[in-house]
Amino acid sequence: MRSMSPNVPLLNDYKQDFLLKRFPQTVLGGPRLKLGYCAPPYIYVNQIILFLMPWVLGGLGTLFYQLGVLKDYSAAALSGGLMLFTAFVFQLTSLYAKTKSATVEQILTTDILAEEDDHEFTSCTGAETVKFLIPGKKYVANTVFHSLLAGLICGLGTWYLLPNRITLLYGSTGGTALLFVFGWMTLCIGEYSLIVNTATETATFQTQDTYEIIPLMRPLYIFFFVSVDLAHRFLVNIPALEQMNQILHILFIFLPFLWALGTLPPPDALFLWSMEQVLQFGLGGSPMSTHLRLLVMFTISAGTAVTSYFIPSTVGVVLFMTGLGFLLSLNLCDMSIVFKHRVTRHRVETKSQPFPGDSAKLFTWKQYLMYIIILVLALLETSLLHHFAGFSQISKNNFQDTIAYTLVVILTVLWILREIQSVYIFGIFRNPFFPKDVHTTVTVFSEKQTNLLKIGRVRRILLNLGSEMLSVSSCIYWPFVLRRRLCWTFIYSVSPFAMIAFLSLDSSLQGLHSVSISIGFTRAFRMVWQNTEHALLETVIVSAVHLFSTADSWWNRSLNTGIRLLLVGIFRDRLTQFLSKLQFAVTVLLATWTDKKHGKSATTVCILSTIFSPVVLVIIAFSALLSSPLLPLFTLPVFLVGFPRPMQSWPGAVGTAACVCADTVYYCQMVPRLAAALQTAMAAGSLGILLPGSHYMGRFQDRLIWIMILERGYTYCCINIKGLELQETTCHTIEARRVDEVFEGAFEQEHTKVCSFNEHFGNILTPCTVLPVKVYSDAKNVLSGIIDSHDNLKEFKDDLLKVLVWILIQYCSKKPSMQENIPKTENKRETSLIVLPALNSVPHPRSLEDTDSSSSATFNDWSDDGNLFDDELTITKGKEEKNNFKVVPSTNLPIPGSVNSQRASDHPSGTVPENDLFKIIMLGYPAVDKGKQGDLVSIPLREFSCSHSHLLSLPQEWTPSCMPSSKMKEMSSLFPEDWYQFILRQLECFPSKENASSVLEEIAKDKVLKDLYCHTTMTCYFSLFGIDNMAPTPGHILRVYNGVLPWSSALDWLTGKPELFQLALKAFRYTLKLMVDKASLGPIEDFKELFKCLEEYDSDWYIGLVSDEKWKEAVLQEKPCLFSLGYDPNMRGYTSRVLTLQELLVQVGKLNSEAVRGQWANLSWELLYATNDDEERYSIQAHQLLLRNLTVQAADPPLGYPVFSSKPLPIHLC
Repeated sequence: MRSMSPNVPLLNDYKQDFLLKRFPQTVLGGPRLKLGYCAPPYIYVNQIILFLMPWVLGGLGTLFYQLGVLKDYSAAALSGGLMLFTAFVFQLTSLYAKTKSATVEQILTTDILAEEDDHEFTSCTGAETVKFLIPGKKYVANTVFHSLLAGLICGLGTWYLLPNRITLLYGSTGGTALLFVFGWMTLCIGEYSLIVNTATETATFQTQDTYEIIPLMRPLYIFFFVSVDLAHRFLVNIPALEQMNQILHILFIFLPFLWALGTLPPPDALFLWSMEQVLQFGLGGSPMSTHLRLLVMFTISAGTAVTSYFIPSTVGVVLFMTGLGFLLSLNLCDMSIVFKHRVTRHRVETKSQPFPGDSAKLFTWKQYLMYIIILVLALLETSLLHHFAGFSQISKNNFQDTIAYTLVVILTVLWILREIQSVYIFGIFRNPFFPKDVHTTVTVFSEKQTNLLKIGRVRRILLNLGSEMLSVSSCIYWPFVLRRRLCWTFIYSVSPFAMIAFLSLDSSLQGLHSVSISIGFTRAFRMVWQNTEHALLETVIVSAVHLFSTADSWWNRSLNTGIRLLLVGIFRDRLTQFLSKLQFAVTVLLATWTDKKHGKSATTVCILSTIFSPVVLVIIAFSALLSSPLLPLFTLPVFLVGFPRPMQSWPGAVGTAACVCADTVYYCQMVPRLAAALQTAMAAGSLGILLPGSHYMGRFQDRLIWIMILERGYTYCCINIKGLELQETTCHTIEARRVDEVFEGAFEQEHTKVCSFNEHFGNILTPCTVLPVKVYSDAKNVLSGIIDSHDNLKEFKDDLLKVLVWILIQYCSKKPSMQENIPKTENKRETSLIVLPALNSVPHPRSLEDTDSSSSATFNDWSDDGNLFDDELTITKGKEEKNNFKVVPSTNLPIPGSVNSQRASDHPSGTVPENDLFKIIMLGYPAVDKGKQGDLVSIPLREFSCSHSHLLSLPQEWTPSCMPSSKMKEMSSLFPEDWYQFILRQLECFPSKENASSVLEEIAKDKVLKDLYCHTTMTCYFSLFGIDNMAPTPGHILRVYNGVLPWSSALDWLTGKPELFQLALKAFRYTLKLMVDKASLGPIEDFKELFKCLEEYDSDWYIGLVSDEKWKEAVLQEKPCLFSLGYDPNMRGYTSRVLTLQELLVQVGKLNSEAVRGQWANLSWELLYATNDDEERYSIQAHQLLLRNLTVQAADPPLGYPVFSSKPLPIHLC
């Protein structure tokens, strides 16, 4: 058991010792008789005394009863009272020990390396000893309740195990002694876990027992066994009850064995599973997507069955069952929410926000109208046929037989239409009608699939009348189409109404109805709508048995049609589960046998499983009977019966937990599109019969999608979509490759034979269909030869100037004040002044206040540019002073020679954090001599020559004042003036197009405006490239792309203006994308093509970092394309990542649901009980048949780790 190979352990040495200590504690209900350290003998003696205490107290009552001193009930009361008193003493002693040791607890636990179960015992009755033996309860209410329950269980258990009572049941003294001894062992185990110390159960459902529910598990089952005996005592002359009591007395002594194996569920799982099973098979409903919906639907459905029993009229009963069966099969919750939202919106005059989600699109007024029409037609048909059946028995029987034959034909047709929608028939033979080569474009595949969709439309008509009537109502303006669809509707929309006719004509509904009739027919009329395909199959089976069997048989004589349908439904479900579990067991056996790396140990396990195959079949049958998962221990062919649990397998609400990461956003974008594609496929029958608990897997490119059906009703189902991680590990890659092989074998290979065989039949994944979905394709390219090309880098600098000019002009032309100021400037010509740096001017002298302010002795004054570039002229409206200066607070640079990289994401604070890439490539900032101030620019006032120029003027605070005049004069010659004028003439920012061209021409000739753009552009250009004006290196481009700018005299000026900084960074990234496109697609021919290219970047692209929040926003907003630059340290090369929104073919296959449930059950057992969280454990290793690693990933957190999990999504099947 230690390992299957030296490198892949089942359990490591520490976990193995831990499990060997924990399992005996679980078997005995809590006594810790195997410790990992040396404990005093009185620890073990005390535990044995506490364990046998209920037997001693119950033995007193038994002795007095056997001696004739007390009656049986008095003996039970005596034992129960003594146990109640003892339980309170135990709990009060534990509470006192906690209080006494609270003050010294921290002093005693000083060794942080001690084992977590190591204790220091001082005496037999010491506080530490009591705390170890009786940990106590967390809540006072549980202290009282558990003590009362302990007394009740002991009293009833004494009554249950009285020797005279057992002898009366079996008439054997030896059997009585055996049941008495082992029965009291069972009671002692249950009592110990309740009031002394609760053992860790193998059947663990919740990850944390917050409300102390686990201690109630074993007493709950004891109480159930005792309650049957009490019913037998007071309800005499019921042979079935007596037989059940005899069987349960024998099973009672095996309860510890079932508890230890984890076969019996904990109370919370038992409660949810019981409601789900009764709702599904007893009341005709469906498992629900949430626990609250399950509780509400169970209550309403049970109330419906009870109410139908008290309706005196037979016609009223039939109408009530038909109407409520239809209404309860609808998605009433979402319908009511949408209806309430629309009523509220119409009451309020102002427009409200649209309804969140897609439910509002699913339920239109036409949908509500069609539901009403269907309900009226169903009630009318039921009442007329039931009334007709009361007159002529012969004609009624003939008509019912005719309907039965019709149902057989409909079932056959539906089965054929469903099977030819999928790529494989029975999952074995390839469908000859399915498109041969799916490895084509979406358009070609859609054309090939047209005929299959038409066949799916016929199937939809046969199943759902309402969806086809909606299609008819949408075509009322086309008489020919209307006549054709009406013909199809009346000819083929017979499935639900044919079954209603069959049920309405049944003779069981003519007489006085009983409990069995109320339950059976309530379920039958509900199943007609809730799950039409299964209801049709069950009705056909019942009809066939009735037609071909004698009238005197037990089946026809003792059971009414409703109960027959109920029994057939349970048998159908359990048989389906048995076959699915059997297939899973064979797959596990083959997977272990073919895994050669495990050698002889795997072969031995497989041989033993084959030898004990009858036992394995019994375990599989028992698991199917309980509708519980088949648990393969460590995913080996060693099978156990897992405890029954809800269909979802996990206790938490669906979609509330996921391991969110950077890849989550891609699944968020994909889910609405995928849900729309699934709607078409599900309605056509491409995914087979939609059953709650079914699992599907989708695959395209590097993404894996896990789909689970949560709920199914009339024309709808609820699903949960999970996204698995994109960063593939070794195990992930192996199984993902096998998934690709399975899908390629079904969809992309050429099949020469008409019905070729499924080569991957043994895999738990069976391909179904292909869905066209609009999602992002992910392309990663290596930029070697592009980003490191000298010619490209040289052109990069020239293109950057052009892109900077285009970005700044576009920004100014789209300012909110642009349109507002246009009417004013046309009628009123004002003198526009602008602050512009002069090229040949003398710098202004610094004032005394400025000098004093810079002489502080604080660390913040260690700045290279604090006294050099901070003087800016500010013009305040209403002031006449010409030389009014304002000192802007300086941005402090680090100590000379230190590194302080700057990023774009933190501009508001004026500082930029350090970047990891900067550490690798970039050196520290150089120190600047504060004494050399050079020839700086002054700031005179200049007037625009065009009255409209101020509309495109840059913000005044962007006026540069940090560049030496000589440097500015040198760089101004690089300004692309022709490109600048071309951009201005292309603007469409004026609403009046009459004088727009002349106005733009005047603006283009404005030299002051041009100089303003020139200085701002060249300053940004200088900031992006730093002091060195050489051609940039690839490392420099990557750093600036990531927002890490080199040091320059204009650095503080640019980073102090966050909006301008973002525009400059945007221009730099656009230029990089332009360089990549020119290298890939060819050079830009003229200004017009460049202008068009930049407009496309601005409208259809997001160019930035994958880690930015704006990247996620662009994905969710479905930006057509996204681009990012990166560096691969493994390849030591620069890479680009391009996401393109387009329709891709998503391959979908169906998983063996029992294989998923079984592996999830083993995962729960391994992590929650055995605590086997080793990342290299055997059960998580990749396997190409079982897909173990992917299945573990798809489990709900904290046991699994999907990166995305959606809320329950309603899918409308029409």
